[in-house]
Amino acid sequence: MVEEKRVTWAELYFDLVFVFAVTQVSALLHHRHGWPELARAVVVFVPVYWCWVGTTVQANIRDVDNPRDRLGIFAVGLGGLFMALAIPGTDGPRGLLFGAAYWYARLVLLGLLALGRGRVRGVWLGPYGVGAAVSGPLLLAGGLLDGWARTALWALAALCDLTAPVVFRRRLAKVTYHPAHLPERFGLFLLIALGESIVGIGAPVSAAHLGVAELASVATAFVISCELWWLYFGYASDAMRFAIETADSRRDVIRRVFSYGHLALIAGVIAVAVGFGETVAEPGSALAVGPLGLLYGGCALYLLSFSYTRWMMFRAVSPTRLAAAAVVLALLPLMVRMPALGALAVLAAVLGALNLGEYLRVRRAVGAAV
Repeated sequence: MVEEKRVTWAELYFDLVFVFAVTQVSALLHHRHGWPELARAVVVFVPVYWCWVGTTVQANIRDVDNPRDRLGIFAVGLGGLFMALAIPGTDGPRGLLFGAAYWYARLVLLGLLALGRGRVRGVWLGPYGVGAAVSGPLLLAGGLLDGWARTALWALAALCDLTAPVVFRRRLAKVTYHPAHLPERFGLFLLIALGESIVGIGAPVSAAHLGVAELASVATAFVISCELWWLYFGYASDAMRFAIETADSRRDVIRRVFSYGHLALIAGVIAVAVGFGETVAEPGSALAVGPLGLLYGGCALYLLSFSYTRWMMFRAVSPTRLAAAAVVLALLPLMVRMPALGALAVLAAVLGALNLGEYLRVRRAVGAAV
Protein backbone atom coordinates (compact mmCIF):
# COMPACT_ATOMS: atom_id res chain seq x y z
CA MET A 1 0.00 0.00 0.00
CA VAL A 2 1.44 3.36 -1.06
CA GLU A 3 1.75 5.88 1.76
CA GLU A 4 -0.41 8.96 1.30
CA LYS A 5 1.64 11.99 0.31
CA ARG A 6 1.21 14.98 2.59
CA VAL A 7 2.02 18.65 2.22
CA THR A 8 5.48 19.48 3.57
CA TRP A 9 6.39 22.35 5.86
CA ALA A 10 8.57 23.78 3.11
CA GLU A 11 5.55 24.03 0.82
CA LEU A 12 3.53 25.81 3.50
CA TYR A 13 6.34 28.28 4.04
CA PHE A 14 6.56 28.76 0.28
CA ASP A 15 2.85 29.66 0.26
CA LEU A 16 3.52 32.69 2.47
CA VAL A 17 5.14 34.40 -0.52
CA PHE A 18 1.92 33.98 -2.46
CA VAL A 19 -0.14 35.46 0.36
CA PHE A 20 1.78 38.64 -0.34
CA ALA A 21 1.49 38.18 -4.11
CA VAL A 22 -2.31 37.83 -3.97
CA THR A 23 -2.49 41.00 -1.87
CA GLN A 24 -0.42 42.82 -4.48
CA VAL A 25 -2.64 41.61 -7.33
CA SER A 26 -5.82 42.69 -5.55
CA ALA A 27 -4.26 46.10 -4.85
CA LEU A 28 -4.07 46.70 -8.62
CA LEU A 29 -7.87 46.89 -8.72
CA HIS A 30 -8.44 49.12 -5.71
CA HIS A 31 -9.94 52.46 -6.81
CA ARG A 32 -9.34 51.60 -10.50
CA HIS A 33 -11.90 49.21 -11.94
CA GLY A 34 -11.80 49.73 -15.70
CA TRP A 35 -11.23 47.05 -18.31
CA PRO A 36 -7.54 48.03 -18.80
CA GLU A 37 -6.87 47.58 -15.08
CA LEU A 38 -8.77 44.29 -15.03
CA ALA A 39 -6.80 43.00 -18.04
CA ARG A 40 -3.55 44.02 -16.41
CA ALA A 41 -4.45 42.23 -13.17
CA VAL A 42 -5.30 39.03 -15.05
CA VAL A 43 -2.13 39.11 -17.16
CA VAL A 44 -0.05 39.62 -14.01
CA PHE A 45 -1.89 37.04 -11.92
CA VAL A 46 -1.56 34.15 -14.39
CA PRO A 47 2.28 33.95 -14.20
CA VAL A 48 2.13 34.25 -10.40
CA TYR A 49 -0.42 31.44 -10.20
CA TRP A 50 1.41 29.30 -12.78
CA CYS A 51 4.66 29.62 -10.87
CA TRP A 52 2.84 28.27 -7.80
CA VAL A 53 1.24 25.47 -9.85
CA GLY A 54 4.60 24.43 -11.28
CA THR A 55 6.13 24.17 -7.82
CA THR A 56 3.11 22.28 -6.48
CA VAL A 57 3.12 19.70 -9.28
CA GLN A 58 6.88 19.27 -8.91
CA ALA A 59 6.39 18.60 -5.19
CA ASN A 60 3.60 16.14 -5.99
CA ILE A 61 5.49 13.90 -8.38
CA ARG A 62 8.71 13.78 -6.38
CA ASP A 63 9.88 13.48 -2.81
CA VAL A 64 10.86 17.06 -1.97
CA ASP A 65 11.26 16.66 1.78
CA ASN A 66 15.06 16.78 1.61
CA PRO A 67 17.61 19.61 1.93
CA ARG A 68 18.26 20.07 -1.79
CA ASP A 69 14.62 20.30 -2.78
CA ARG A 70 13.72 22.49 0.18
CA LEU A 71 16.40 24.92 -0.96
CA GLY A 72 14.99 24.66 -4.49
CA ILE A 73 11.47 25.48 -3.29
CA PHE A 74 12.83 28.44 -1.34
CA ALA A 75 14.72 29.58 -4.45
CA VAL A 76 11.46 29.55 -6.42
CA GLY A 77 9.86 31.41 -3.51
CA LEU A 78 12.48 34.14 -3.88
CA GLY A 79 11.45 34.51 -7.52
CA GLY A 80 7.82 34.72 -6.41
CA LEU A 81 8.73 37.38 -3.86
CA PHE A 82 10.48 39.47 -6.53
CA MET A 83 7.43 39.07 -8.76
CA ALA A 84 5.15 40.23 -5.94
CA LEU A 85 7.36 43.25 -5.26
CA ALA A 86 7.21 44.18 -8.94
CA ILE A 87 3.42 43.89 -9.32
CA PRO A 88 2.52 47.50 -8.34
CA GLY A 89 4.96 48.78 -10.96
CA THR A 90 4.38 46.27 -13.75
CA ASP A 91 3.17 49.11 -15.98
CA GLY A 92 6.45 50.91 -15.38
CA PRO A 93 10.13 50.12 -14.78
CA ARG A 94 9.40 47.17 -12.49
CA GLY A 95 8.02 45.22 -15.43
CA LEU A 96 11.55 44.06 -16.21
CA LEU A 97 11.94 42.74 -12.64
CA PHE A 98 8.64 40.88 -12.96
CA GLY A 99 9.67 39.16 -16.19
CA ALA A 100 13.19 38.34 -14.97
CA ALA A 101 11.89 36.93 -11.67
CA TYR A 102 9.42 34.67 -13.45
CA TRP A 103 12.03 33.36 -15.86
CA TYR A 104 14.42 32.73 -12.98
CA ALA A 105 11.72 30.75 -11.09
CA ARG A 106 10.96 28.63 -14.17
CA LEU A 107 14.65 27.88 -14.71
CA VAL A 108 14.97 26.77 -11.09
CA LEU A 109 11.97 24.46 -11.46
CA LEU A 110 13.35 23.01 -14.67
CA GLY A 111 16.71 22.39 -12.98
CA LEU A 112 15.09 20.68 -10.00
CA LEU A 113 13.20 18.28 -12.22
CA ALA A 114 16.12 17.65 -14.57
CA LEU A 115 18.40 16.74 -11.65
CA GLY A 116 15.82 14.86 -9.62
CA ARG A 117 15.00 11.18 -9.54
CA GLY A 118 11.86 9.50 -10.76
CA ARG A 119 9.81 9.39 -13.92
CA VAL A 120 9.42 13.11 -14.52
CA ARG A 121 10.94 13.33 -17.99
CA GLY A 122 7.56 13.92 -19.60
CA VAL A 123 7.09 16.97 -17.37
CA TRP A 124 10.38 18.77 -17.73
CA LEU A 125 10.50 18.20 -21.48
CA GLY A 126 6.94 19.54 -21.72
CA PRO A 127 5.29 22.37 -19.75
CA TYR A 128 8.39 23.07 -17.65
CA GLY A 129 10.48 23.39 -20.78
CA VAL A 130 7.91 25.79 -22.24
CA GLY A 131 8.12 27.92 -19.12
CA ALA A 132 11.90 28.07 -19.26
CA ALA A 133 12.37 28.40 -23.03
CA VAL A 134 9.27 30.30 -24.19
CA SER A 135 7.06 32.05 -21.63
CA GLY A 136 9.94 33.16 -19.39
CA PRO A 137 11.82 34.92 -22.23
CA LEU A 138 8.52 36.42 -23.46
CA LEU A 139 7.85 37.92 -20.05
CA LEU A 140 11.39 39.26 -19.87
CA ALA A 141 11.10 40.76 -23.37
CA GLY A 142 7.76 42.29 -22.43
CA GLY A 143 9.40 43.95 -19.45
CA LEU A 144 11.66 45.82 -21.89
CA LEU A 145 8.66 47.27 -23.74
CA ASP A 146 5.94 49.72 -22.75
CA GLY A 147 2.18 49.98 -22.80
CA TRP A 148 0.08 47.57 -24.84
CA ALA A 149 3.16 45.98 -26.41
CA ARG A 150 4.17 44.75 -22.96
CA THR A 151 0.66 43.55 -22.18
CA ALA A 152 0.44 41.71 -25.51
CA LEU A 153 3.71 39.84 -24.97
CA TRP A 154 2.76 38.95 -21.42
CA ALA A 155 -0.65 37.74 -22.56
CA LEU A 156 1.08 35.56 -25.15
CA ALA A 157 3.38 34.17 -22.45
CA ALA A 158 0.38 33.38 -20.25
CA LEU A 159 -1.32 31.66 -23.19
CA CYS A 160 1.79 29.54 -23.82
CA ASP A 161 1.87 28.42 -20.20
CA LEU A 162 -1.84 27.66 -20.07
CA THR A 163 -1.85 25.65 -23.30
CA ALA A 164 1.36 23.70 -22.66
CA PRO A 165 -0.35 20.94 -20.60
CA VAL A 166 -2.77 20.38 -23.50
CA VAL A 167 -0.05 20.34 -26.13
CA PHE A 168 2.09 17.90 -24.12
CA ARG A 169 -0.83 15.83 -22.88
CA ARG A 170 0.69 12.52 -24.03
CA ARG A 171 4.02 13.19 -22.35
CA LEU A 172 2.25 13.94 -19.09
CA ALA A 173 0.49 10.57 -19.25
CA LYS A 174 3.82 8.98 -18.24
CA VAL A 175 3.90 10.83 -14.92
CA THR A 176 2.68 9.28 -11.67
CA TYR A 177 0.63 11.69 -9.54
CA HIS A 178 -0.24 11.39 -5.85
CA PRO A 179 -4.01 11.96 -5.57
CA ALA A 180 -4.27 13.21 -1.97
CA HIS A 181 -1.60 15.89 -2.20
CA LEU A 182 -3.00 18.06 -5.00
CA PRO A 183 -6.52 18.66 -3.59
CA GLU A 184 -4.93 19.74 -0.33
CA ARG A 185 -2.49 22.10 -2.05
CA PHE A 186 -5.07 23.78 -4.27
CA GLY A 187 -7.46 24.05 -1.35
CA LEU A 188 -4.73 25.87 0.55
CA PHE A 189 -4.30 28.36 -2.29
CA LEU A 190 -8.04 29.01 -2.25
CA LEU A 191 -7.70 29.68 1.49
CA ILE A 192 -5.04 32.27 0.65
CA ALA A 193 -7.56 34.03 -1.60
CA LEU A 194 -10.26 33.78 1.06
CA GLY A 195 -7.77 35.26 3.51
CA GLU A 196 -7.49 38.23 1.17
CA SER A 197 -11.27 38.64 1.47
CA ILE A 198 -10.83 38.99 5.25
CA VAL A 199 -8.22 41.69 4.63
CA GLY A 200 -10.65 43.37 2.23
CA ILE A 201 -13.27 43.39 4.98
CA GLY A 202 -11.14 44.58 7.87
CA ALA A 203 -8.50 46.89 6.41
CA PRO A 204 -10.82 49.68 5.14
CA VAL A 205 -12.61 50.10 8.50
CA SER A 206 -9.78 49.34 10.92
CA ALA A 207 -8.93 53.03 11.37
CA ALA A 208 -12.39 54.44 10.62
CA HIS A 209 -15.35 55.25 12.81
CA LEU A 210 -17.08 52.01 13.81
CA GLY A 211 -20.78 52.67 14.12
CA VAL A 212 -23.63 50.22 13.98
CA ALA A 213 -23.84 50.41 10.19
CA GLU A 214 -20.12 49.76 9.74
CA LEU A 215 -20.19 46.78 12.10
CA ALA A 216 -23.24 45.39 10.29
CA SER A 217 -21.42 45.81 6.99
CA VAL A 218 -18.36 43.97 8.32
CA ALA A 219 -20.52 41.16 9.71
CA THR A 220 -22.45 40.76 6.45
CA ALA A 221 -19.29 40.69 4.35
CA PHE A 222 -17.79 38.11 6.70
CA VAL A 223 -20.91 35.96 6.29
CA ILE A 224 -20.39 36.10 2.51
CA SER A 225 -16.76 35.01 2.93
CA CYS A 226 -17.88 32.11 5.15
CA GLU A 227 -20.50 31.11 2.56
CA LEU A 228 -17.87 31.08 -0.18
CA TRP A 229 -15.71 28.87 2.05
CA TRP A 230 -18.63 26.52 2.67
CA LEU A 231 -19.42 26.11 -1.01
CA TYR A 232 -15.91 24.78 -1.60
CA PHE A 233 -14.86 23.00 1.58
CA GLY A 234 -18.32 21.85 2.62
CA TYR A 235 -19.18 20.18 -0.68
CA ALA A 236 -16.71 20.48 -3.56
CA SER A 237 -13.34 19.58 -2.03
CA ASP A 238 -14.33 15.98 -1.21
CA ALA A 239 -15.80 15.54 -4.69
CA MET A 240 -12.55 16.78 -6.25
CA ARG A 241 -10.49 14.38 -4.19
CA PHE A 242 -12.81 11.51 -5.13
CA ALA A 243 -12.55 12.47 -8.81
CA ILE A 244 -8.76 12.44 -8.87
CA GLU A 245 -8.57 9.16 -6.90
CA THR A 246 -10.97 7.33 -9.22
CA ALA A 247 -10.19 8.97 -12.57
CA ASP A 248 -8.97 6.89 -15.50
CA SER A 249 -6.69 9.82 -16.36
CA ARG A 250 -5.47 11.76 -13.35
CA ARG A 251 -3.51 13.98 -15.71
CA ASP A 252 -6.73 15.30 -17.25
CA VAL A 253 -8.41 15.91 -13.90
CA ILE A 254 -5.36 17.79 -12.66
CA ARG A 255 -5.22 19.94 -15.77
CA ARG A 256 -8.91 20.69 -16.11
CA VAL A 257 -10.14 20.80 -12.53
CA PHE A 258 -7.12 21.96 -10.58
CA SER A 259 -4.80 23.93 -12.88
CA TYR A 260 -7.57 25.63 -14.90
CA GLY A 261 -10.63 25.38 -12.69
CA HIS A 262 -8.91 26.77 -9.61
CA LEU A 263 -7.50 29.66 -11.60
CA ALA A 264 -11.09 30.82 -12.15
CA LEU A 265 -12.18 30.00 -8.59
CA ILE A 266 -9.32 31.97 -7.06
CA ALA A 267 -9.76 34.88 -9.48
CA GLY A 268 -13.43 35.07 -8.46
CA VAL A 269 -12.56 35.21 -4.77
CA ILE A 270 -9.94 37.92 -5.36
CA ALA A 271 -12.53 39.99 -7.22
CA VAL A 272 -14.96 39.63 -4.30
CA ALA A 273 -12.18 40.62 -1.88
CA VAL A 274 -11.54 43.82 -3.83
CA GLY A 275 -15.29 44.47 -3.88
CA PHE A 276 -15.34 44.18 -0.08
CA GLY A 277 -12.55 46.73 0.17
CA GLU A 278 -14.66 49.24 -1.76
CA THR A 279 -17.90 48.48 0.10
CA VAL A 280 -17.73 47.84 3.84
CA ALA A 281 -16.32 51.23 4.85
CA GLU A 282 -19.30 53.18 3.44
CA PRO A 283 -22.37 51.06 4.15
CA GLY A 284 -24.83 53.86 3.46
CA SER A 285 -23.43 54.94 0.10
CA ALA A 286 -24.61 53.59 -3.24
CA LEU A 287 -21.99 51.43 -4.91
CA ALA A 288 -20.32 52.50 -8.13
CA VAL A 289 -20.52 50.14 -11.08
CA GLY A 290 -16.87 49.03 -10.71
CA PRO A 291 -16.96 47.78 -7.10
CA LEU A 292 -20.40 46.28 -7.65
CA GLY A 293 -19.18 44.46 -10.75
CA LEU A 294 -16.23 43.03 -8.83
CA LEU A 295 -18.39 41.95 -5.89
CA TYR A 296 -21.25 40.38 -7.83
CA GLY A 297 -19.26 39.46 -10.94
CA GLY A 298 -16.56 37.77 -8.86
CA CYS A 299 -19.20 35.80 -6.99
CA ALA A 300 -20.84 34.72 -10.26
CA LEU A 301 -17.46 33.62 -11.66
CA TYR A 302 -16.85 31.59 -8.50
CA LEU A 303 -20.22 29.82 -8.84
CA LEU A 304 -19.86 29.20 -12.57
CA SER A 305 -16.38 27.73 -12.00
CA PHE A 306 -17.93 25.00 -9.86
CA SER A 307 -20.23 24.09 -12.73
CA TYR A 308 -17.21 23.82 -15.00
CA THR A 309 -15.27 21.61 -12.56
CA ARG A 310 -18.27 19.35 -11.94
CA TRP A 311 -18.72 18.82 -15.66
CA MET A 312 -15.03 18.05 -16.08
CA MET A 313 -15.13 15.54 -13.21
CA PHE A 314 -18.45 13.76 -13.66
CA ARG A 315 -19.97 15.05 -16.92
CA ALA A 316 -22.82 16.44 -14.84
CA VAL A 317 -24.08 19.99 -14.40
CA SER A 318 -24.59 21.76 -11.09
CA PRO A 319 -28.09 23.23 -11.49
CA THR A 320 -28.20 24.91 -8.09
CA ARG A 321 -24.95 26.77 -8.62
CA LEU A 322 -25.80 27.66 -12.20
CA ALA A 323 -29.14 29.05 -11.02
CA ALA A 324 -27.47 30.99 -8.21
CA ALA A 325 -24.92 32.48 -10.64
CA ALA A 326 -27.77 33.54 -12.94
CA VAL A 327 -29.59 35.17 -10.00
CA VAL A 328 -26.44 37.04 -8.93
CA LEU A 329 -25.88 38.37 -12.46
CA ALA A 330 -29.54 39.33 -12.82
CA LEU A 331 -29.42 41.23 -9.52
CA LEU A 332 -26.27 43.15 -10.43
CA PRO A 333 -27.92 46.04 -12.35
CA LEU A 334 -30.63 46.31 -9.67
CA MET A 335 -28.02 46.96 -6.96
CA VAL A 336 -26.61 50.15 -8.49
CA ARG A 337 -28.85 52.50 -6.50
CA MET A 338 -28.96 50.39 -3.36
CA PRO A 339 -26.78 51.25 -0.32
CA ALA A 340 -23.66 49.13 0.00
CA LEU A 341 -24.98 47.35 3.09
CA GLY A 342 -28.12 46.38 1.19
CA ALA A 343 -26.09 45.01 -1.73
CA LEU A 344 -24.02 42.93 0.69
CA ALA A 345 -27.14 41.65 2.47
CA VAL A 346 -28.78 40.57 -0.80
CA LEU A 347 -25.65 38.69 -1.90
CA ALA A 348 -25.37 37.03 1.52
CA ALA A 349 -29.01 35.92 1.27
CA VAL A 350 -28.51 34.36 -2.18
CA LEU A 351 -25.42 32.44 -1.09
CA GLY A 352 -27.09 31.41 2.16
CA ALA A 353 -30.07 30.02 0.27
CA LEU A 354 -27.72 28.14 -2.05
CA ASN A 355 -25.80 26.58 0.83
CA LEU A 356 -29.00 25.62 2.61
CA GLY A 357 -30.43 24.09 -0.55
CA GLU A 358 -27.32 22.03 -1.16
CA TYR A 359 -27.22 20.90 2.46
CA LEU A 360 -30.81 19.67 2.25
CA ARG A 361 -30.17 18.00 -1.11
CA VAL A 362 -27.12 16.12 0.23
CA ARG A 363 -29.00 15.16 3.39
CA ARG A 364 -31.89 13.73 1.35
CA ALA A 365 -29.45 11.80 -0.86
CA VAL A 366 -27.72 10.28 2.17
CA GLY A 367 -31.08 9.37 3.69
CA ALA A 368 -32.24 7.70 0.50
CA ALA A 369 -28.98 5.69 0.28
CA VAL A 370 -29.45 4.40 3.82
